Amino acid sequence: MKALARAFRWQAMLDGGHYASITELAAAERIERGYAGQILRLTLLAPNIIEAVLNGTQPDEFKLPRLMQPIPPDWARQLAAVVRPQTV
Repeated sequence: MKALARAFRWQAMLDGGHYASITELAAAERIERGYAGQILRLTLLAPNIIEAVLNGTQPDEFKLPRLMQPIPPDWARQLAAVVRPQTV
């Protein structure tokens, strides 16, 4: 839940012009740029996934490490990607 809150706060700062780039945001927040990018990707999650996390009703597969892995941008396919981890 904390990561989602950060993601949407950071996105609002970027959208509002408070920071010109993820690099600038990361420097101001004293975090690595890659980590900031991973967290910001959480704003692209399907609304039903976000709602489940915020309500605390998410399945075990919806833990932060899994949600920070690349997932499809298509909301209809996100649930399947999160629930069934991809094999390499």
